[in-house]
Amino acid sequence: MITIDLDSKEPLFSQLINQIKKAVETKKLSPGDALPSIRQLANELELNSKTVAKAYSLLERDNVIESKGYRGTFVHPQAPKNVQVDINDWLNEQMQLDVARYRKAGATDSEIRIAFTNAVSQTGN
Repeated sequence: MITIDLDSKEPLFSQLINQIKKAVETKKLSPGDALPSIRQLANELELNSKTVAKAYSLLERDNVIESKGYRGTFVHPQAPKNVQVDINDWLNEQMQLDVARYRKAGATDSEIRIAFTNAVSQTGN
């Protein structure tokens, strides 16, 4: 069901995320359906398990899938409505609003960049 294009400019984990979201959208995957383990899917797709783990982690963050510990990973009950959420779009919108607010206060672009870099560094994530 999932195919990875190694020649694509799109990152492998992103391809995996998009295909799982598409499978939920098209009802090929339904809430409660089991997904392969990270190791199993990595082996099937001939990918590094860290790539699959990253995709699963981001899908779990967005409530598209949920891990139930040793029982496995499943499609989240709210997945059909959550597949439309794009955190990157939201981040871009929020950053544009914040930058506009900082500029209005008189901050230069250089000051904004430095403050952003400092804030990211200090959070430790």
